Formats: sequence, structure tokens, C-alpha cells
Amino acid sequence: MQIVYRFEMRPTKEQQKKMFHTLKLCRKLYNWSLSERQRVYKETGQGLTYNKQQNMLPGYTKEHLEYKQVHSQVMQDTLRRVDFAYQRFFAKEAGYPRFKNRDHYTSFTYPQMDAVKKTFSKPGKIYLSKIGFVKMTTHREFDASQISRVNIKYHGGKWYANLTAEVEVLENLIDSTKSIGIDVGLEHFAVLSDSTEIGTPKYYRKSERKLAKQQRRLSRKKKGSNNRGKAKTKVARLHAKITNQRKDFLHKASLDVVQSHDIVFMEDLKIKNMVKNHYLAKSIHDASWGTFRNFVEYKCHRYGKIFLPVPPHGTSQTCLCGANVPKDLSVRVHRCPACGMVMPRDLVSAILIERRGLEMLAA
Repeated sequence: MQIVYRFEMRPTKEQQKKMFHTLKLCRKLYNWSLSERQRVYKETGQGLTYNKQQNMLPGYTKEHLEYKQVHSQVMQDTLRRVDFAYQRFFAKEAGYPRFKNRDHYTSFTYPQMDAVKKTFSKPGKIYLSKIGFVKMTTHREFDASQISRVNIKYHGGKWYANLTAEVEVLENLIDSTKSIGIDVGLEHFAVLSDSTEIGTPKYYRKSERKLAKQQRRLSRKKKGSNNRGKAKTKVARLHAKITNQRKDFLHKASLDVVQSHDIVFMEDLKIKNMVKNHYLAKSIHDASWGTFRNFVEYKCHRYGKIFLPVPPHGTSQTCLCGANVPKDLSVRVHRCPACGMVMPRDLVSAILIERRGLEMLAA
């Protein structure tokens, strides 16, 4: 399976200048590729494929000699991005591809790491073609021979290296008694069927006032001025901090769940539909249930354990005895008129999720 290691980079001023220049040229190539596809379609009624545009690339680089400063595979990956954007559009997974400005094109990729020995030949550094050896904070160990792809990203005022690695799935003997159901919510981030409660950190909510203040300052700055650029950087850094805090929490919570259990059941929630409720949308986005589910799922696969999504229908409106107990979101305690059970509604849901998952697994 594929996993991604993310490490912070510390380039020199000269290296950072080259990296920003690479981003600029890749963005320019992306927009040229998109405009060519649009032009050809208007003139002929037929679109350009990735292979056709790849064949056009040598002629384009001869006309624009500055592209000698960019690795050929980085340019090819830029064309692939345009092609992928069109594929998603035709599959109705995204809107029509748009031209990119510098705020919306923030990474470039080396898709094939053939010279692995050179790339990681110096401890604590990564070699980037046309840029040189760049310092990289490797806070965890990784096998350099497994790295197949390197993505360089500028985010929140910092540079990151995202290393894609092909790793083996660990074999594990599954203990069927170590199963768990997880009910996610807003009062508690998650409640497990063994009564464990995971609190909601609410990182966005806690930083909301500070973020609003920085955004007001940004809105008052003159467009195109240096002060506006500085204010925009401050807003981006605060957003990045919130994102990093949330990811750190989600990684730790998901790892704890997976290490403690062999079979994990979660509701297969349709979050896109849930955020249509404007009263809860901000809190749902802040909780990041979808990311948490993805983290739990890939960690289960990584460590040879079982993850199974469970249909969510009725898990919050049904008692453990099977009786239907309708209640709205404001009712936090489950009271069953049929069997007399009184229990926190989230715990009842978690137990029902585990029961339903075990039934599906047995079937």
C-alpha cells in the first residue's frame, strides 16, 4: 500500500528563490496547457490528450528557454495535473478546470525517484534536481528505497516534502473479541462502544476570533501592496496552524483506536449532505469526521486489521432492545419506553454500530 511521509524543509534563501521560480514556471505551463486545450476544442471540436500535449512540450520549452531550470519530469507532471482535472470534470467529480494564480498553485512534483541513492545520500537532506541538497527535518525513520515520488509544497509560509512510499501490509492475527464501534459527534468527538469518550478539541472555534481579526486587517489593506501580502501570509499561517493541530489530534486518536482493537466499525456518513445544515456545518468541518475515518481505515489496512463502514440509518433512533425511540439532536440521553433503558445516546449508537458491523462481518 502507499503511504505519505511529510517532512518540513529548511531551504536557504537561494534555494527558496529557485523553488518559487519553479512554482512560477509550472503555473505558467499549467495555464498554457489549459488555454491550448480550450483553443484546440474551439477550433476543431476535439480535445487534446496528455500524450499530444507531452509531444508539444519540447517545442514550447525551445521557445521559452527559462524552462531549462525545471526538471523535465516536473513539467510532465504539470501536464498530468491538467489532464487529471479534465478527467475529474468529465466524471462529474469536480467543476471545469480553472486557470491558476500563485495562491492556488503551490506545489511541484518529481514523479519518478530513480536516483534514490543520490536523493537521500546526505543525512538530513533531500536532493532536488535543478535546486540542490535541501535541509529536511526527518522526525521519523523511513526506507529510502521505498520512495517512489516526491511532492514539494509551500504551505503557510513553510516548505514541505511529501514522500510517497510503497510499504508492505503487516500480517496480524485477528482477535474477534477485540472489536469496537465508533459513533462520532459534536458534543464528544467520538464515543466508543466500550464507553470510552474522546473529547472534541475544536481548534477552529478556539482560533476563530484571532482569525477574524487577521482577516479584517487583510481586508483593509490595499490590493497589490506589500502590506497586503504580509497580512495574507499571517492569515495563511494561522490556517496552517489550525490544520496541523487538527491533523496531529486525528492521527493520535486514530492510532490509539487501531492499536487497541483488531476490528473497527464506523458509520458510513454522507458528510456532504450533513454540512447542508448551516447551523452545524462549521462544527462538522472543524471536527473533520471524514479525515478521521480515512486515517482509521488506512491504519487498519497498514497494520493488517479490519475496518468496516456500517450504514448509519437508525443508529441514533433505535434502542438496544430493537424498539424505535425517535429523538432530535437536542436530546442527549436515550430513554426507552419499551425496556426502560437510560443511557447516553452516543453510547447506544456506538453499541448498535458494533452490533450491526458484527452481523455484516458474519454474513
